[in-house]
Amino acid sequence: MSDLRQYLRTLKVFEGDLPTFDPATAPDHPEDLFVEWLHLAVSGGVREPHALTLSTTGLDGLPSARVLILKNLDEHGWQFAVHAASPKGRELQATASAALTFHWREQARQIRVRGPVVAADPGDSAADFLARPAGSRAEALIGRQSQVLGSPAELGAASDRARERLAERPDLVEPAWTLYSLRARTVEFWQGDAERRHVRLRFTATGTGWEKERLWP
Repeated sequence: MSDLRQYLRTLKVFEGDLPTFDPATAPDHPEDLFVEWLHLAVSGGVREPHALTLSTTGLDGLPSARVLILKNLDEHGWQFAVHAASPKGRELQATASAALTFHWREQARQIRVRGPVVAADPGDSAADFLARPAGSRAEALIGRQSQVLGSPAELGAASDRARERLAERPDLVEPAWTLYSLRARTVEFWQGDAERRHVRLRFTATGTGWEKERLWP
């Protein structure tokens, strides 16, 4: 452990051919730039570019973070889904704001999104639930996320029961499944550079549009 600091310093960062980013060419809306970067990430071989870190305020007041999947981005906001009884679900009910972070290591890119969150109508949440793979729906139906697990056999039995319920009722919906939209107040695009001259562009909502500002690295 005493050598960990030095070991970490030997690990390489910002290697390979990295994309460039000229903020002067950025569109006026962060959603458009995100979609542009997303397509470039997919074509560039970035794994799971729709994965994001959802950061919330824990019920104990401490930050809390975990990785989810972006469901959509439209006029309602940046969409993701949670089980209302899960820790993140309870945290969002208590403090209706969050931050999203995308990290595309292969291209040294990050995107940070902050703002309030709004729960979707139950019908939209149900539609999102039914669009999930059967295994994911079964896991959500168990409804015990983050609780202490007594044994792997306990999990297996609960999973089997949930799958049986789905086999009997393929249209079964978990009522606690909640689709959220984060309505961005700020969106920052970060392009890493091997010489540490990182390029940062922040969009800030003004009420009538977006203000763009270049930030120091």
